[in-house]
Amino acid sequence: MTDYKNEDALVLFSGGQDSTTCLFWAKQTFRNVEALCFSYGQRHSLEVEIARNIAEIAGVSFQLLDASVISHLSPNSLTDASIVMDEEQPAGSYPNTFVPGRNMLFITFAAAVAYAKNIKHLVTGVSEADYSGYPDCRDTFIHSLNATINLAMDKHFVIHTPLMHRDKAKVWALADDLGVFDIVKNETLTCYNGIKAGGCGHCPACKLRNRGLQEYLADRK
Repeated sequence: MTDYKNEDALVLFSGGQDSTTCLFWAKQTFRNVEALCFSYGQRHSLEVEIARNIAEIAGVSFQLLDASVISHLSPNSLTDASIVMDEEQPAGSYPNTFVPGRNMLFITFAAAVAYAKNIKHLVTGVSEADYSGYPDCRDTFIHSLNATINLAMDKHFVIHTPLMHRDKAKVWALADDLGVFDIVKNETLTCYNGIKAGGCGHCPACKLRNRGLQEYLADRK
């Protein structure tokens, strides 16, 4: 395993289960870690405040970037409260919680911020193992975007995806291994309906999170 203890990282950070786990993974992996959060017209501004609070708990610097242009690009239920959220993935399509271009823009914005800070490592919590079918969570997309960003900025960025091949039960296991299980369980906001910790219980994000938690707790017995 490569030793990054003398290098810095920028974590794309929302204050949810996945990005919080990645934040603490990065703290263990890199010399210095900074958190970059996005305001993109999401339904719940509470997400930003929770991210800020967790960054303070973690002892990392926090930057909020205005990415509200994303909410004006394509209709979706995460940035338009008038759209009834899909609770199940429609047959042959993506759920309307998919925000087209979001991860591509977030990572590109993060690379531009990292460029100015002379940081080459970017960390994001995307996963293709246990998700809602979003195309911008796939490993092939991340590798493609990494190459494109490097060409566009003439830099050697490295995009790290520590959760890429972990289902939610394994994400909980990683949080436990990192010693932050309680922080992830009680302080994060993953719910699409804006309810902290255990969430609403019925949106797609809550279903994934809670099913993974039950699987992990059952395996831990």
